[in-house]
Amino acid sequence: MKNDNLKEQYRINERIRVREVRLVGDNVEQGVFPTSQALRIAEDLGLDLVEISPNAAPPVCKVTDYQKFLYQQKKRQKEQKAKSVKVVVKEIRFGPQTDDHDYDFKLKHAKGFLEEGAKVKAYVFFKGRSILFKEQGEVLLLRFANDLEDYGKVEQLPVLEGKRMIIMLTPKKAPVPQPQKPSQPAAPVKKVIVTPKPKPVSEENNENE
Repeated sequence: MKNDNLKEQYRINERIRVREVRLVGDNVEQGVFPTSQALRIAEDLGLDLVEISPNAAPPVCKVTDYQKFLYQQKKRQKEQKAKSVKVVVKEIRFGPQTDDHDYDFKLKHAKGFLEEGAKVKAYVFFKGRSILFKEQGEVLLLRFANDLEDYGKVEQLPVLEGKRMIIMLTPKKAPVPQPQKPSQPAAPVKKVIVTPKPKPVSEENNENE
């Protein structure tokens, strides 16, 4: 299905019905030609005439192998899709008077999200008259960001939006490991052999007596 959609994007050969085209491609004279002449040039080379820029004046056509052209376009689309990384945002909700147990539980989850590369949107929800504790909520969010400073950095400081005070954290990039230098081999230990000095002749005679 995707291949069919790609084919529909480009007109080729006899489907190109304009009067003249701007010709591009390898091993062809580039310039503006009547469409009939451009078709003959492509045919003589055993290739196709592919309209790659229909909105230009005149439209731009390339002399190329159509199947190879489609393959290259498909490959380029895959590369672009791989580069466009989808950003995941995880939400953590607090109350203005969250207890320590609940706080630690949510802190642990936030660490996991940031380590996985997701952004964390933490917010304090104020219900009814609890909006009076908005300063308390701000302190809570700043403490939360501080406890996560090894895992993420603050993208947006606490801001009040309606009944929610929100802070945004984005994951820190993991440090690139440095290649270790090969350890130097230890210098060989020289073995020193001590040869005893010969005794004088007079000392040998005394010992024999």
